[in-house]
Amino acid sequence: MNESRPVSETTHKHPVCPPLVWHTLGTIILAGLAADVSWEIWARFITPFWVGGPLQPAALVQSVFGFSNWFWAEVIHAIVGVVFYPIGYLYIARPLARVIIPPLPWWIVGPCFGVGLWVFALYVMAHLIAGLPPFLGFITLTWASLVGHMIFGFMTALVVRIREGW
Repeated sequence: MNESRPVSETTHKHPVCPPLVWHTLGTIILAGLAADVSWEIWARFITPFWVGGPLQPAALVQSVFGFSNWFWAEVIHAIVGVVFYPIGYLYIARPLARVIIPPLPWWIVGPCFGVGLWVFALYVMAHLIAGLPPFLGFITLTWASLVGHMIFGFMTALVVRIREGW
């Protein structure tokens, strides 16, 4: 028996995770580029007015991996920002938000994702792996990094939202 059933009111409009198709790959790259460019503008051009110098994630990458090549540290951070963090948003952060608090809007999920990235960067990577003080001792740079990560998360969520349609 092949009957059509009406969609339940409890069924989500979108799947919890997007399908692994070319469009999703494009979304990942576009979201990563937009978010990374926003991060770089914040980190290198706006943050110096607040803290006296730019945010330099390559320095953290160097501390974590123990190498001195600045160029490759920048490349690693760029690849993580453009590819892996948007994957984390699409396949970890947003699905968790959809399952735990379904009505949470994208413009809150995105910055919250950014806070998660900030905790990962300044506690897990900087403290637990590189041995620096937790959250760098909560200096002014720490808070500038928090804002930058929240901008990154917002931009990631915005591009995903645009690509999926309003």
